[in-house]
Amino acid sequence: MTSLIDHLDDHTTVDYKTLDGSLPISFDVYFPSLEDAPKEDVRLLPTVIYFHAGGLTVGSRESWFPNWLQKRVNSLGFVFISADYQLLPPSTAHDIVKDIQDLFSFITRNEIKTGEVTFKADGDRIAVCGSSAGGLCAYLAVMNCRPKPKALVSLYGMGGNFFTPHYLTPKSGVFFRGREPLSPSDFESYLYPFTKGPLPRIADSPRAYHPQTYHIPNYPANERQFLPRLYLQLGIFIDYYTGMHEPSLSEGNDKDHEEGAGKGNHGAAGSPTIPTTTVEDYKQTIPSIYHSVFPQLADHRAWPPSLLLHGTADTAVPVEDSRNLLRLLKNAGVPVEIIELEGQEHSFDYQLNAEGLWKEQFDCVKEFLDKCLRS
Repeated sequence: MTSLIDHLDDHTTVDYKTLDGSLPISFDVYFPSLEDAPKEDVRLLPTVIYFHAGGLTVGSRESWFPNWLQKRVNSLGFVFISADYQLLPPSTAHDIVKDIQDLFSFITRNEIKTGEVTFKADGDRIAVCGSSAGGLCAYLAVMNCRPKPKALVSLYGMGGNFFTPHYLTPKSGVFFRGREPLSPSDFESYLYPFTKGPLPRIADSPRAYHPQTYHIPNYPANERQFLPRLYLQLGIFIDYYTGMHEPSLSEGNDKDHEEGAGKGNHGAAGSPTIPTTTVEDYKQTIPSIYHSVFPQLADHRAWPPSLLLHGTADTAVPVEDSRNLLRLLKNAGVPVEIIELEGQEHSFDYQLNAEGLWKEQFDCVKEFLDKCLRS
């Protein structure tokens, strides 16, 4: 099988699948320096796959790109891949899982040529990484892909604890990075039942901002950038994540979270209700077809060594997401560590002078990947 390859300054773009016969879904591959490596016909190389942030609704393989991670991965002699995936809505988590599975199949079965180097991913030495929603994509890869990743790095990854007020409870005040609530009427095109017509399936929606001359300088110009906040504000994120709107999966799982509560709120007629909060309770009440997209419901005994990084003041993805996954993995006997950055918000690694501020933490990620993929 061959693919369309574009040679760019520092990376190669590859289409790993085509959706509906016309929509290419791509990844960028960044090669390490191989000048001193043996000149084999095809090099079988350790590979780190990175999934971008954007709440699953916006972004691309070039959005929120982690230069610090790519450079460290390449310095180890490993390949770094940044991949696109379908965005919701209209796609759902199941579509994203299929994309990730197809990506794994492509890079382990196909040769990728750049310059004089021909490369194939070593199926025994693949790690997955991601930021925010990309961290969730990394979890989905661990749960659903073959070959199974040998390591996982999550940067403030979402989905470690979906069954919390952050995801399930409607909000009327400021909750997300100090920003004012949104007006749902401004986003009717993106709200179920999509009365303005079906949305096109996409896998690439770059960030865009208004110029300084706009009445709100640097305000997002891509309306998809508002969707994660909108869905969290309305308490319906997992409805769009799963595609289950009738009955609402969010409303059915919106429990009474007050201290000491032992009974769940009852949602709309026909909605599942959650009497308690254990993993087994969720497995009993959430339709089985959705189990494969909820990290809390996975068989954590099969997870690889994992490293989690999260700011303790994160309002976009609460640190509890990572803390809960840490507990689940520890209980399953999986080697796992968490690096908490005290007082840090979401996307701490993109702030000015991040390399100087977080060099020690960034180097820990490099050492972890080297340990897991070197042998």
